[in-house]
Amino acid sequence: MTATLTAEVEVEVPLSTAYNQWTQFEEFPEFLHSVKSVEQIDDERSHWTVSIGGVQREFDTTIVDQVPDDHVAWASVDERVHAGRVSFTPLAEDRTLVSVEMEWEPETLLERAGATLQLDDRQAEMDLQRFKEFIEERGEETGAWRGEIHDSMPGGPAGSGAVTAGAVGADIEEGPLSADELDAAPEDLTARPYEQ
Repeated sequence: MTATLTAEVEVEVPLSTAYNQWTQFEEFPEFLHSVKSVEQIDDERSHWTVSIGGVQREFDTTIVDQVPDDHVAWASVDERVHAGRVSFTPLAEDRTLVSVEMEWEPETLLERAGATLQLDDRQAEMDLQRFKEFIEERGEETGAWRGEIHDSMPGGPAGSGAVTAGAVGADIEEGPLSADELDAAPEDLTARPYEQ
């Protein structure tokens, strides 16, 4: 049985602010209830530790498609089904619609019951509400990664997708940017959300 969930929220921040914050995977435990930690491995891959219904799980995901200020899509790299997409739609200069679609495979009886009763959708809505509170209270992102990834295949070797960094090319600065640096940076500057 594969479960799907959808949720969306309007956040009162500019499109780039909402998108930039979502690229900071290691901050996810701040607002995603079941996520205990995310370790960024490289541009495409990350290692997740989650707790669902009291059961802790660990898995790796890879970004399969990412376009700045538009969407981020991911998929698990092992046999467990875990895939999703977050899309960003500008509603006004300082208002953005964040939409999440996720597909996953419940394993325990509690997880299957939650999926059947659509408790997962409600949890996703609460998580997005926490994201809204987190980013609106800050008023700015904690960092950003603005590279593009296209047609990356889950389970493939690192770099199997096309990762581009816009006009900056090989002169990409390593390390996350602070909010002040983001304000001063050119729009196509790409930062790394993890340490080398």
